[in-house]
Amino acid sequence: MGYDTNNIRNVVLLGHPGSGKTTLAECMLFEAGSLSRRGSSTAGNTVSDYTNLEKERGNSVFSALLHANWKDSKINIIDTPGYDDFVGEVISSLKVADTGVMLLNARSGVEVGSELIWEYIESFKTPALFAINHLDHEKADYDNTLEQAIARFGNKVIPVQYPLNPGRDFNTIVDALRMTLYVFPEDGGKPTKEAIPAEEMDRAMELHNALVEAAAENDEGLMEKFFEAGTLTEEELATGLRIAIANQELFPVFCCAAEHNMGSGRIMGFINDVCPSPADRPAAALENGGELACSASGDTTIFIYKTISEPRVGNVSYFKVFSGVLAAGDELENASTGQTERFTQLFLANGKDRTSTTEVRAGDLGVTLKLKDSHSNQTLNAKGHKRSIEPMHFPESRIRVALEPPGKAEMEKLMKALHIIEEEDPTLHVEQSPALKQTLVHGQGQLHLDLIRYRIEELNGIKMNFIRPRISYRETVTGATDTSYRHKKQSGGSGQFAEIHLRVEPYHEGMPEPEGLNVRKKETEELPWGGTLSFYWCIVGGSIDAKYANAIKKGILQRMEEGPLTGSPCQDIRVSVYDGKMHAVDSNDTAFMIAAKMAIRDAFKNASPQVLEPIYDLEVLCDAEVLGDIMGDLQTRRAMISGMDSDGHYQKIIAKVPQSEMYQYSSTLRSLSQGRAKFTRRFAEYNPLPFDIQEKLMAGYEEEEAEA
Repeated sequence: MGYDTNNIRNVVLLGHPGSGKTTLAECMLFEAGSLSRRGSSTAGNTVSDYTNLEKERGNSVFSALLHANWKDSKINIIDTPGYDDFVGEVISSLKVADTGVMLLNARSGVEVGSELIWEYIESFKTPALFAINHLDHEKADYDNTLEQAIARFGNKVIPVQYPLNPGRDFNTIVDALRMTLYVFPEDGGKPTKEAIPAEEMDRAMELHNALVEAAAENDEGLMEKFFEAGTLTEEELATGLRIAIANQELFPVFCCAAEHNMGSGRIMGFINDVCPSPADRPAAALENGGELACSASGDTTIFIYKTISEPRVGNVSYFKVFSGVLAAGDELENASTGQTERFTQLFLANGKDRTSTTEVRAGDLGVTLKLKDSHSNQTLNAKGHKRSIEPMHFPESRIRVALEPPGKAEMEKLMKALHIIEEEDPTLHVEQSPALKQTLVHGQGQLHLDLIRYRIEELNGIKMNFIRPRISYRETVTGATDTSYRHKKQSGGSGQFAEIHLRVEPYHEGMPEPEGLNVRKKETEELPWGGTLSFYWCIVGGSIDAKYANAIKKGILQRMEEGPLTGSPCQDIRVSVYDGKMHAVDSNDTAFMIAAKMAIRDAFKNASPQVLEPIYDLEVLCDAEVLGDIMGDLQTRRAMISGMDSDGHYQKIIAKVPQSEMYQYSSTLRSLSQGRAKFTRRFAEYNPLPFDIQEKLMAGYEEEEAEA
């Protein structure tokens, strides 16, 4: 039998790399009796970092689902990677968690990885608590870390505990909620409880009163009792804190030294006693409006938040039951595809180990195998119900590379392997770009792409190389010119003849009509690659039959797909066809298409042609001490710095940077900041390319054309 919804806790461990999430997860399982001995990341024997890649690297790359039984509850624990490159794992975990545990490194304070994760905590409105870890490090600074947390995350950050002796000899925690002193044995584990020393009583009482006030503020009945009695009972306090945490009105702070298993048991107890169950959380938002309450008595609805592919097993689907009860053998219908799926096997997970179960109840997390046509971010329902949980939204990619094409047989295997990984990882996007004639791989950072390459080469035995991708330039004109072109071909039988006279000029909305021409017809074409072609038919007197207008326009569009300057698409031009000649026998659509293509080529080069380059809006968040180095690097990338601001205790740089200068920026930024900076980028606009770079590009294209 599954656990009742009220007795389930779904917790996600979050934090910057090195904050100790995996180590804390081991402690939590150990304290709950799920492990007989704790593993370590350095030894490569932890429950959550179970893949060969994670054992080699010594840190988390994938999220891992664990669970522990605590008193009458089941606590699901999701351990997540800390690197920004693997943010997709964090987003999918937060989607199904009901409490976030944010680990802060006591020797480093609030790091940039924590800043990024906090944005998602706020976006998902996830209740959260903080655990200040590594208090046994010689450079541990609890007060500074707490001060930074309050400065960055607000005054709702209120300590429940503080360490009495942080540093190498750390072993004592003052708990202001229970008004108890915890003293840990040398090897950690269960502490002894002692009275708080007299000299610490004022500080402990001040914190205790702050917690009581926070608990009372969210319930009128408790507030009245608080005013009457001046305090609350332990039960009333727990009730008030549960409401405050569930409503994100309180973010309690705990202390721990996970390496020596100090403090984890108290965190587990608090999660069990005070943190919200799935039933305490707001109803889940549905995609087309409406809500779905988490109740085992409702009709069954599950949401797949993660999919992985295992050798000899196939697809492994991780899901949350948002409503009802899913029993082994049940059939559900996919809301996206209409496909019916049979759940022949259900499992509970502890890393790579899976335990069979007969049912998974509302609020719980489970695992199943070999679904035929259901994937991450999809909802499945009991038959007769058409509802979809609001899907997860992932950030745009920040880095792209091109695949160096191997042989045809290898390319087919490579694409198949990439699409399997793309299915597992929603932050990876594989694109076949006809315009650039390259296969592009879009990811979150260099580390993300390195992981993709490792998986392809090590798990699939396919060699692959990433190369610099081409840039999606655009071509346009900045001046006007008139030109003519005659196409004449005679080779026995009927020939080809077409002559056209046209004017090419830059197009912008609201521009005046072409001077000196009699406009008979005009069409505005929004181009698939962006921008506009404005096509004017200005023929008077029948020098060219109107039936050839479409062929001429088609020829112009074909030439615009591969412009005459660099082979890039053309945009934002007006073409006015005003004269020409035709032949009663030899003129046809093909002849006029060819004439139009050649006329556009000649006109472009005489109309002050301009190559446009894609420009991206860039935001960089970094520490003040590396600000100068990052600014200097951006200036070498032709960046236009448009602003600087502070965000918490970080500096924010706002700039516009050409896409061509962003290659390998992820690696450079990580190196300049020692991993303590992050960036986001978004396409902004196309801007004119500097003249010297344009000349170089055009010369290179002419050489390629001559060699072809």
